[in-house]
Amino acid sequence: MRYMMLIYTTHRPATPDEMAEVATAHRALMDETERLGILYSANPLEAPATATTVRRQPGKVLVTDGPFAETKEQLAGYYLLECRDLDEAVEWAARIPTACGGGQGCVEIRAIHEAGRDVPSMSGGGRARA
Repeated sequence: MRYMMLIYTTHRPATPDEMAEVATAHRALMDETERLGILYSANPLEAPATATTVRRQPGKVLVTDGPFAETKEQLAGYYLLECRDLDEAVEWAARIPTACGGGQGCVEIRAIHEAGRDVPSMSGGGRARA
């Protein structure tokens, strides 16, 4: 099953040495997962200031600059890996360097819905067919 690992971190300007250390750690993890054939994708995201948020309302689309929500933590990047199960996904997520810029961070793991499989209904009750 594929799992997306969303990397959240608090923002603080990083020194060039800190940036190089984190980049080296990410490169090592990407090289290992690529060698094992489980890496689909991994990328950092641009700063939240470059975000655009789109909201749909009846009869119109609203476009605003900036991220969806103002928070201390920001979505900084992601990994998309093929894992046996959630336990293996947790093992890989624990190895992702999250202290980008010296801030504290966390990794949110989400299973990827495979097209054609049963999906949870949006109302939260039961399961619907894709």
